[in-house]
Amino acid sequence: MHTRSVSIFGASGKIGRHVLSVLAERNVQVRALVHTTPIEGDNIECIHGSIVDPQAVREVVRGTDAVLHLATTKEDPETFFDVGLRGAFNILEACREHPVQQIMLFSGDAVFGIWFYPQPIPIDENHPLTAYPGYYAFSKVIEETMAQQYAVQYGLPISILRSSWVFVKDDLLNHFSMLKNVNPAEPGHGFGEVSQEVIELVKSGEERIPILTNGRGVPFNRHIVHVDDLMQAVDRTLGNAAAIGQSFNIAGPSSFNYRVAADYLSQKMGLPTIEIPCPKYHSFEINTTKARTMLGYTPENDFFRMADRSVEWRTTNH
Repeated sequence: MHTRSVSIFGASGKIGRHVLSVLAERNVQVRALVHTTPIEGDNIECIHGSIVDPQAVREVVRGTDAVLHLATTKEDPETFFDVGLRGAFNILEACREHPVQQIMLFSGDAVFGIWFYPQPIPIDENHPLTAYPGYYAFSKVIEETMAQQYAVQYGLPISILRSSWVFVKDDLLNHFSMLKNVNPAEPGHGFGEVSQEVIELVKSGEERIPILTNGRGVPFNRHIVHVDDLMQAVDRTLGNAAAIGQSFNIAGPSSFNYRVAADYLSQKMGLPTIEIPCPKYHSFEINTTKARTMLGYTPENDFFRMADRSVEWRTTNH
């Protein structure tokens, strides 16, 4: 397929701005819906409006070759329905009226219930959609379901990228910060049963590198992804006829073990580690075989490279 122009929703977000860089490198003409946060760049046309407005959505989609849907909210009960569900509906309806070559939906491994439910084998694309508690995972499951049904009902050309938790800049160091994760704002991104020892350390401002363990004291394994690897997947999916009608798991080269990871960061940063039990969570690994085989996806950033880059970024920018 020859993708010369795209319409994009959610361009100003954490992932969207990186997607714009990929599109710029490909010299693709971009039409973006702008709600509150402005964006700038060569070959970018901005349409001001809201994703809940069908007319604004149609105006953005009209005449473009492909549609990229990244707009989302996290755990906000006031906005998740309109942005995630009504917004996806409006985009799909606009694509019925103004046919495009490809619709790329940016989803996530949250649709598989990662971290919250037992995952005895690596999670592939055939795993049932099982949202973990909260609004974000629920909205992603409904978005995917709508998109897949529109593909069945109306033949819309859907491609779904299910990304693991995306890390940029010094995000990794923030995740491995005891001080920043005792009271998390988003379910699943924080710690579990915090002991009095940890509480006292937090009160005194003493940092430790956490080793997250299950109820038996066994460190978890977990899968994440660097934004550069996600952008590689975006580039290999956009305009790829083989990706139409398909969903792909996008994650790093391998999962990591929290003890191994914490020990590595402890040596690099000169901070002691501490075990923190999280008995309600579960290890998981993402199977990326389909993306590797069909897209030629070759992720390059394992935990250790991500850790090195995170430390380097913080050293340079602080």
